[in-house]
Amino acid sequence: MTLTDTHTHLFAEEFNADLTEVVKHALDAGVKKFFLPNIDSASIAGMLALEKLFPDNCFAMMGLHPCSVNEKYEEELKIVEDWFSKRKFSAVGEIGMDYHWDKTFISQQKDAFSRQIDLAKKYNRPIVIHQRECFDDVLAVVETQNLAFPVKGIFHCFTGSLEEAKRIISLGGFKMGIGGAVTYKNSKLPEVLEQIDLKHIVLETDSPYLTPAPHRGKRNESSYITFVAQKVAEIKGIAVDEVAEITTRNAEEIFSH
Repeated sequence: MTLTDTHTHLFAEEFNADLTEVVKHALDAGVKKFFLPNIDSASIAGMLALEKLFPDNCFAMMGLHPCSVNEKYEEELKIVEDWFSKRKFSAVGEIGMDYHWDKTFISQQKDAFSRQIDLAKKYNRPIVIHQRECFDDVLAVVETQNLAFPVKGIFHCFTGSLEEAKRIISLGGFKMGIGGAVTYKNSKLPEVLEQIDLKHIVLETDSPYLTPAPHRGKRNESSYITFVAQKVAEIKGIAVDEVAEITTRNAEEIFSH
């Protein structure tokens, strides 16, 4: 069984003490590729160091996370742009908008999001979208950007309704990232996934966050993606190997170019 973790923060400080062991544990569990979403300028060094340590398995993205958008976001965007001029990245990510914690910089978030989609077009890269409590606004930006020059990518940490899933699918070229939330007792996501073809999803952990059951409450890690795959297999009534095969192929479709 070969799995792909399309969204993992293995370079986070939570892994400082046992990073190599965590990666090797995941490799032993069948996770062969790890896609690393950048946060801001402070996370770049650690992310690139991890990629260098496991060059056949870890693949860095480059982008500015919406929760790092503030009065200095122009400087941060310049750093992102400079890195794209130096080397290739697997995606522009993670980018998007977030209204959960702070709405002070909503207009700046929207500007940063749109400009980073432009960057994805320039370098022919997929985008990895973070959105929290702002689905309609995020979708409006993507729809506007897609009119002239379609991009493809992933709606990271999808936990939305069937209607929202259908709106994402209608964009063409986008997958939904399914993680630990699908295993939670009161999650509505299983009901949504029952009605969605597997060709529209990829698997992720978002480690060290959003740990799946039965480890909820502890640090998440990429090996735990097996619990996500098992839950999806249970929902769809198929073998977990088939889930792994289809979602890994879907990830390759997004990140292949």
